Formats: sequence, C-alpha cells, structure tokens
Amino acid sequence: MYPLLRPLLFKLGPETSHDLVMNALGLVSKSKHLTRLCAMLVGAESQSKPAPTQPVQAMGITFPNPVGLAAGLDKQANACNVLHKMGFGWLELGTVTPQPQPGNPKPRMFRLPEHQALINRMGFNSVGLTRFVKNLEQADPEIIKGINIGKNAATPLNNAIKDYLIGLRGVYNHADYVTINVSSPNTRNLRDLQQDQALNQLLRALNLERQQLADNTGKYVPLVVKIAPDLERRQIEGIASILRQNSIDGVAATNTTLSRRAVEQHALAQEVGGLSGPPVQNAATEVIAALHQNLQDEIPIIGIGGIDSPESALQKFEAGAKLIQIYTGFIYQGPELIKTLLDALSQSARHNIFAKAVETKR
Repeated sequence: MYPLLRPLLFKLGPETSHDLVMNALGLVSKSKHLTRLCAMLVGAESQSKPAPTQPVQAMGITFPNPVGLAAGLDKQANACNVLHKMGFGWLELGTVTPQPQPGNPKPRMFRLPEHQALINRMGFNSVGLTRFVKNLEQADPEIIKGINIGKNAATPLNNAIKDYLIGLRGVYNHADYVTINVSSPNTRNLRDLQQDQALNQLLRALNLERQQLADNTGKYVPLVVKIAPDLERRQIEGIASILRQNSIDGVAATNTTLSRRAVEQHALAQEVGGLSGPPVQNAATEVIAALHQNLQDEIPIIGIGGIDSPESALQKFEAGAKLIQIYTGFIYQGPELIKTLLDALSQSARHNIFAKAVETKR
C-alpha cells in the first residue's frame, strides 16, 4: 500500500507529510485492533509469510532481529505500537530534551529524491520529558526501546551535563538502553561534546548516575553514544578509548553529515543541516570500520547511514556493525524495506558472512 500512498505524501512538504503520518500512526497505536489492521494494510504483517526472525544478543539485550528504527522518526514516542508491528526488531525514540522546545525555524526538512536523501535541521524539536514519558507508558512493554536523549538548545554547553542527567533519570525506568546524542549538527555547538575532555566528563557523570540508578532500581540500562560521520581517524580512536574508560555499552555510528560532496550539484545542497540517506553511506561505513578496528568487539556497534538495500546493510555488518538502524530509506521505501532487509539477511548466500560475524561477536 505504501507505494500508492507515497506519491500523495510527497506532494506535501517533507515535514507536513511526516507530521501527518506520525499523528495518524499515533492515533492508530492507541488501539490494538487498528494497530494490527494498519500493519496488515502496509504489508508488514502476513499470516502466510511473516518476516524472518534473527535474534541478536548485544548489550545484554536479545533483539528479535537486527533491523531497528533510528531516532528522529518517532520523536514523541507516540507511534511505538504500530511501528513495532511493521517488523522492526526494536525502536529508538526521541531525541527527547528535558523541557519542550520547538526546534529550529521552518522550513527545516528537504527531500533530495534524485539521491533518495534528506537534509534536515530540525534542532531537537521535542515535546519534553514529561509528555514523552507519558507516551512511553502507552507503548507495549514487550517492545525493545532505545531512548535518545539530548540537551535543550537554551542550555549553555558548559551546563549540558545537567540536561543529560535529567534525561537519563527521566527515561531510565522505561528504556532498554539510552543513547547519548552528542552528534546532531542542528543544535549549536553540540558536536563539541565529542571532543576528548568534554566527552569524558559527560560520560563519567552519566555512568556514575547510571550506577546509582541501577542500585536504586535493580535494573541495569546500557548506555550508547551516537557519533558523527564527519570525524577524523584520530578523533575516532580517541572516542573509542573514552568509551572503554567509561564502561559505555554501545556506540551508534553514525548521525547525519555536514558534507555535501555527494550532492554538491543539487539545487538544495546549500541548505544548512544534516544530510542523510545514500550520500552518507560510505562515510558512515568508514567510521564503523575504524571503530571496529579500535574496539575489537569489546563494544557493539549499531550501524546507521544510507541503508536502503541488502547490499548497503551487509556493508555495515561486514565493516563491524552488530545491529543496524534505518530512517531515510524507510521514508522513501516504507515498511517493505524492513522485510527486504530481513529476507536478504536470512536467505542470500552472503548471509553467511553476517551469521558468522554475529556468532563470532557473541
């Protein structure tokens, strides 16, 4: 059904169509019957041929399959139930900030259909922690949820740790893991938190807080750090060392890119914001490979960036990813992409590479 809907949705502005779809999915998610019906209509659930399952163990979590939803699509955590039924192994929700904020001025999202890509400068538009958690409480508890946390735009960088601690405390009881977003290009100076001293201070504070929360609740929630694709080799090596020092459980690679090298001739290439989709595929894969070389399977990698085909997914696994997430490919192809990836990973001859990689890392 999605191929029929997409031309209609793409006649609308990118953010308008996104809000329309997410609001509709949010309403559907409130009803189990409507959730099931919606999943069937988009072809995600089939009684005759369900999507294959390929459980993966990582960070102490059993993921039903290795294909997850990347952060940024369901920022409010209000469409979890129907998104889960589409076949995702898990959902990463947010980014959520402590206080509600509108994000950057509109327009702030742009399609580049010739490249199957998007540029966005959303700027952590967020409903805030209180409403976000209320939405989470309506989600099926069986859904594996990663919660992506960030700082408010008005919070000075030298006070960012406070915002991340508030976020961690607020979502801790509802999260299967928490991602620390220090790599969005759309919040002023946020990427400075990837620098050695700033990142070390932030992760040390979050790890100490996590230990306290684990003691108080009896629940251990893994921490993941999401990094940018626009990093030099030396920076990646430094980040890998800091992740080890602070007992971080996972790393998500990567966020969107500021580079326009792959789309420099496009009319929208000069729009400010992060570029996602196939143009970031190679850069993201190179970061994953560099991380894997440094981490040597000590810390699992979630591969993100330009995954829109079995080939691009397998490149991430071959570079060292243990799990993958999709976003822009999902916008362009719909739920069918999830099943295509899972079928390819389970049936193709090259799946042996993926299976061996997963088994080796367990």
